[in-house]
Amino acid sequence: MVSKFERRKDTVQELTESGATHVGRIAMIIAGAVRDVTREIGDWITDGIEMREASRKAQADAADEEPDVAKGDVDGSDGPAAK
Repeated sequence: MVSKFERRKDTVQELTESGATHVGRIAMIIAGAVRDVTREIGDWITDGIEMREASRKAQADAADEEPDVAKGDVDGSDGPAAK
């Protein structure tokens, strides 16, 4: 026959083990969520950087293609202005 003390000890031991298991699982869920949120924020920032770089490149390309009015190049051709 198991004594009252031993039954209580076993109950406390089981509760402690169960609690540790559940806390560990909860910690893994939280860690996974933090990881996923961090990844999404990083991807969002990367998208912003890529859009900014594309905008700068488009502005630079547009500046290279603008006609040079000072040289008489109003139609975008390299030769004399067409009449």
